[in-house]
This record gives sequence, structure tokens and C-alpha cells, in this order.
Amino acid sequence: MTGVVKGILIAVIVVVVIGAALIGVGVWWISAHGGEFLEKSKQTIAEGQKFGKGTDNQGCVTETVARHRQNPTLSGAVTTQLFLNSCLVSSRSTPGFCDDVPKRLDFVQSAEWQLEQCAKNDLKDEYCKQIFASVQNFCEKKSAQ
Repeated sequence: MTGVVKGILIAVIVVVVIGAALIGVGVWWISAHGGEFLEKSKQTIAEGQKFGKGTDNQGCVTETVARHRQNPTLSGAVTTQLFLNSCLVSSRSTPGFCDDVPKRLDFVQSAEWQLEQCAKNDLKDEYCKQIFASVQNFCEKKSAQ
């Protein structure tokens, strides 16, 4: 075997071993923390539904932005997205809430709108756009009804 072939073979083996290790860590984490994550998710959804019953669509977004500011991490983004989705469904309609919301498949407009909403709410983290993607999803489902 030439040196190049040996190098490629070693690189492939290293990638496979690292990949297997990452999968193993993922399986371990899910088995150790999956129940806890599921319970917290259920609790967050219930909070969103309860909050939504006492507010309108815009109130859900305002509360979600406040919650997101407290925890702008990936796990925080997942939690706030669960809260927002359940809140919007149970909240009162806000007149004009979906009027200027672009469809998710209008990629350029969608990305621009999400960034504008993040800036308008003074959010600068990378997960902010997920909040407004949830708003887009809600508005699309609402318009399809």
C-alpha cells in the first residue's frame, strides 16, 4: 500500500470511530436524561396553553421573547418554541397578526423578515429566528383553515 492510501484509510477509520463514539454518547444521554427532557417539555407546553388562554397572539410572542432573553441557548430555544407553539394555538386572535408574515417557502423574504423581527425585539443570538419561524408556521396553518 502506498502512503496516500494508508493515510486515507487511517482517516476513514478515525472518522468512523469518532462517529461511533458520538452516537454512543448521544444514546447514553437520551437514556439518562430523556425522561427529564420529556417531562420538562410537557410542562412547558402546559404553561404555553395556560398563558395563551389569557392573552392574544401578540401577547404570546411578547412573552416568548422575554423567556428567550433569559435563556438564548439551543435548549432555551427549543423550550421557548414549545411554549410559543402551544400558546399561539390557545390564544385569542390579534387583528392583523399574520398580515405581513411571509410564507416559509419564500426563502429570501422569510429570512429577511425573521432577521427584522429579531432586530425589532433587540435579539442578536443565532436562535432568535426560530421564534419567528414558529410564528410563520402558525400563520400558514391558520390561513389554510
